[in-house]
Amino acid sequence: MRYFPTFFDITEKSCLVVGGGKVAARKIRLLRRAGARVTVVARDPVQEIEELAATGELELVQRGFVEGDLRGRALAIGAAEHDELDRRLSEAAQERGVPVNIVDRPALSSFTVPAIVDRDPVVVTISSGGAAPVLARKLRARIEALLPARLGPLARLAESFRETVKAIHTRDAARRRFWEEFFDGPIAEDVLAGRESEARDKTLALVNRQSPRGVEAGPVAIVGAGPGDPDLLTLRAAALLQRAEVIVYDKLVGPDILDHARRDAERVYVGKSRGNHAKSQDEINALLLELARAGKRVVRLKGGDPFVFGRGGEELDYLRRRGIAVQVVPGITAATACGASAGISLTHRDHAAAVTLVTGHGKDGEPDLDWTALARSRHTLVVYMGVATAPHTAQRLIDHGLAANTPVAIVENGTRADERIVGGTLGELPALVRDHAIAGPAIIVIGEVARRAEAARRIGQPHALAV
Repeated sequence: MRYFPTFFDITEKSCLVVGGGKVAARKIRLLRRAGARVTVVARDPVQEIEELAATGELELVQRGFVEGDLRGRALAIGAAEHDELDRRLSEAAQERGVPVNIVDRPALSSFTVPAIVDRDPVVVTISSGGAAPVLARKLRARIEALLPARLGPLARLAESFRETVKAIHTRDAARRRFWEEFFDGPIAEDVLAGRESEARDKTLALVNRQSPRGVEAGPVAIVGAGPGDPDLLTLRAAALLQRAEVIVYDKLVGPDILDHARRDAERVYVGKSRGNHAKSQDEINALLLELARAGKRVVRLKGGDPFVFGRGGEELDYLRRRGIAVQVVPGITAATACGASAGISLTHRDHAAAVTLVTGHGKDGEPDLDWTALARSRHTLVVYMGVATAPHTAQRLIDHGLAANTPVAIVENGTRADERIVGGTLGELPALVRDHAIAGPAIIVIGEVARRAEAARRIGQPHALAV
């Protein structure tokens, strides 16, 4: 992140615009909407600027820029579209500590002006840091279409009750729940439909109905984070991450996924890897219970799908037996995500009549698997957490009748930027893991469908997902 996003309060503050063309006029409109007192320095301003000056809505100085024009300014904008003047204004402003933006010249600017979606007092800004202004404008158009036109009145209604709610609900969790009910229910619907009087009455009723109580147990959501690409999060998962007060997450959950969480959410790492457990499963269960009983909204975030080798079922049972409200949000599991990323159809009709998902690790070590059934033909086998046990898996399958020349594909870090796809045969599997230093997370696909990954065998070159 090159630029730190922030908002200037320029109400009744003096701001300078150098330039008098159409670009300058656009910037003047923005400054005036924010309540600034605007001074324009331009030799030949357009009619719009002249008319605003004639009515006293801005000060117009019809001459060239001089450094003294920066005295007492909250910020300055250069819109003269003249290289030498732009550079002179930039240097003078930065020497004086005046924030300056030179239109379409990020190298000369100390701040950039983003694309703006205005639902006053709600303001959404989109910036490309000056790299792609057209892209920022396109994103603004999409967001404009998504946000209700009456979002501002909804924010103002909430503001009018803030101090009352704060006085009644002294605990953060209680206040948060009040406002979630306010924004997610019929009050918000009334405001957005233009029924502000009805919305105010309902807000009063909600305030009067609420009263301080003892701490109620918070809900727990067991959420699948998918295979690692944040674009593959489900909409519900993203929404819950925004509401969570505490996120308890695993080793397979990367920082790109956690970036979707609320900035003030507490994050607790409980990752487990082979021979290295940050917390045991019993400790994780107890932690989730402790957080819920403290009234926290908890998201238990797991890589892939929490109910596919994720032990989500154990956590669900543990919490429900103790009276905690739990919901489960499935995620895209590694088999389907990595298969798709590698171009492997797990149930391609020419090669596989079924697919079986197995784990390379059981509860007490080696998994108790029916190797004879797993070695049958016209069948795709996907092994999770199988890198360390790959030699054992290959030998067991060969011993039970699966041909050593059966195609295999290893997908490491599937769907991520550092994805690798290694293809070979079942007999070569131990050597593939060893020679290519496969460390995981990875899945192993065994069966004729794995031949489809042959084109992706160029090690270190990720197979891109279409977007």
